[in-house]
Parts: sequence; C-alpha cells; structure tokens
Amino acid sequence: MVQPIQAYEPLDPNTAPAPRYGTGSLGDVLPALAAGLGLNTAPLTGLELAPADRVCVFLVDGLGWELLRAHPEEAPFLTSLLVTSLNGTGRPLTAGFPSTTATSLASVGTGLPPGAHGLVGYTCLNPATGQLMNQLRWQPWTDPHAWQPHPTVFQLADAAGIATCQVSSPTFHQTPLTKIALSGGTFHGRLTGEERMDLAADRLAAADRALVYTYYSELDSMGHRHGTDSDAWRGQLMMIDRLAQRLAEQLPPRSALYITADHGMIDIPFDPESRIDFDEDWELRAGVAVLGGEARARHIYAVPGAASDVYTVWSEVLGEQMWVATRDEAIAAGWFGRPEDGVAERVYARIGDVVAVARDDIAVVANRSEPGESQMVGLHGSMTPVEQLVPLLEVRP
Repeated sequence: MVQPIQAYEPLDPNTAPAPRYGTGSLGDVLPALAAGLGLNTAPLTGLELAPADRVCVFLVDGLGWELLRAHPEEAPFLTSLLVTSLNGTGRPLTAGFPSTTATSLASVGTGLPPGAHGLVGYTCLNPATGQLMNQLRWQPWTDPHAWQPHPTVFQLADAAGIATCQVSSPTFHQTPLTKIALSGGTFHGRLTGEERMDLAADRLAAADRALVYTYYSELDSMGHRHGTDSDAWRGQLMMIDRLAQRLAEQLPPRSALYITADHGMIDIPFDPESRIDFDEDWELRAGVAVLGGEARARHIYAVPGAASDVYTVWSEVLGEQMWVATRDEAIAAGWFGRPEDGVAERVYARIGDVVAVARDDIAVVANRSEPGESQMVGLHGSMTPVEQLVPLLEVRP
C-alpha cells in the first residue's frame, strides 16, 4: 500500500524569535549608556545600564554568544565575564534583524531598529533606482545621509560636550557606513588591535565624561573564509581575548567597558541539500525580479503582479525549513522593529515582497550571481540563537 504524502504547515512567521527591540537589543545599548552619561536627546529605550562617567564599547565583529560559550579554552578572560552580561543577569542581547554587520552597526550607532534607520539587510532594493544596494560596500553609490538621515548617538553625545571618539582601522575612516552609523566626535585610525586597545584606554582617561567606541573585524573574516570550526577562527578568538583583557587592565577610575558583537555565525555544509542554488532552481526563480539579502536571510523582490505567487512557491518549497513571510507579515511579526512602531515610509519598499529566513542549517545561495558570498563557509543573517544572540560583557575597575 502506497503511503500518502504527508502535508506540512509552513513555519509561522510569528514563531520566529524576533529581536527584543526596546528592551534588550543591540540598538538599545548606546541610548542606555548615553542616559547614564546624562544625555537626554538619544532615542528612548527600556534597557537600563548602571551609569559611568567614562564608557567604552568594544564591538567584535562576529563574536556570537553561543560561539563564545562554546570556546572557553580559547577565550578564558571573556568566558569569565559571561556572568556579567546584560546587567549581571548572565543573559545575551539580541542583534536586530537581519543579524548582519551593516544592519547591526547602524542600530548600534543610531540607537534605532532597522525599520527606522533603513539598513534592512546586507543588500536590499533601492526603490528610487530599482537597483540592489549593497549597504556594507555602499554600491552602487547613493547619498548616505538621504539613505539614513538620523543622527548618531555619538553625534548627540559630542554636541552635549561628552568627549566622543571611535578607534578603529584606518580603512573605515571615510566609508559611507561609518559616516551614517558611527560618526561623531573624533575618528582615530590604528592598524593593530593592541594600538586600538591602548588608545581607547587613553581616550577614556582623557576627559571627565567620555564615550569611546572601538572595533575589531578579523574574527568575522576568518569565520566567513574558513568557518568557526577552523584553527584560523580559534586563533582570532584567542587574540580577541588577549585584547579585551589588555583594555580592561587599563581602565581608568569611574569607567565601564562593554564588550559586544554585531552577530554570531553558523557553518553551512557544501552540499546541495544544505546550500540551495537560487540560480539553478527554476521554481524559486519564477516571478522574481531581484534577489537581495544574504544566504540565511533573503529579501525577494517580485516582478509586478507576482508577489503572491512568489510567496506561495517559496512557502511550499522552503516553508518547512525557513520562516517565509510577506513584507507586511514580517513587519507585523516585529522583525524590523516593534510591531506597534511599523517601519518608516522611506524604508517600506526596501524590504522584500517576500522575506525568507533560515531556521534550519540551510542557505539559499546564488553561485553565479553571488560567487564570492556563495563560497563563504560561515554565514549569518537569521534569527537562530547562534546568529542572533550577542554578549554584553561588562568590566569596571
């Protein structure tokens, strides 16, 4: 007797673990710290952090909560700080959605969710041109301040007389993403991690009220290239542990150091079941004008009149492994900000007609149109714990 094919219900978008916007997301950190510095012009947040006169934020690209917890031997100092995370609760923050660098850094700097600042993915459609906009590389060019018009918390702090600076690689000094997400005060470019830690500590001690931001990107690079199960990645984690301890040991009085990240990462196997090639899948391509986002968090832009059909096909093909939502469903589920806040009018059409987000260990790659990204071992973007959860470790002298 032939067994009937078992039908399944696609994953409900409302069951996706939406970021804790307004209470425990990455975008709440700077507003909470700014409030402790006496700044009352930053975006409001329900997150409260103990005040300090001098505050340093050290953001490590790719240092996810789950990854850190899984590597105590490589990161003994950071592991010892896990109990301090999020006001001593020992809990993580959530990155926003998608859990990707451009989106997260914009949330960090502005204190706003993606639906307000507008950097809603690694790539997304520019409704004014119909072109796909890479918001990390800023290609093709568009006016940064028209794309993201809100002031940064750093700018607000600097205007209020708080000594404000960023200490990072000189590579990032004049990038559009820095200008609209992390500018305000003084940018100090330093090549090595040790130089950054030492200068961050120096700048922290140089004023009675200070807000210092420093950044390290190499862990993310090693994860993309070699995976989080590689010696190269573990070596970078060991380096970061030493850098964090170096900075912590130089903290001046009345200061606080917060160590956080923009996202985690997951290694996806290179097989056809785990990596679905959009460029070779006629079903997934049908009715699609532009494919945006990244492999774990896709914005799908339909040809006019085809949005409903595209949603149906993606739900039928991938709905058991990915949360597949229409644009309005994703907004209502709180993916891009609190549901009651919606998204800004200028941002609405940047979001895909359909948004597909991986729950399982799969990726929708595009080997011909996205050759570089499709060869990455480590990926991120989704709302799974290994990608979305990030630490907020605290050190006080």
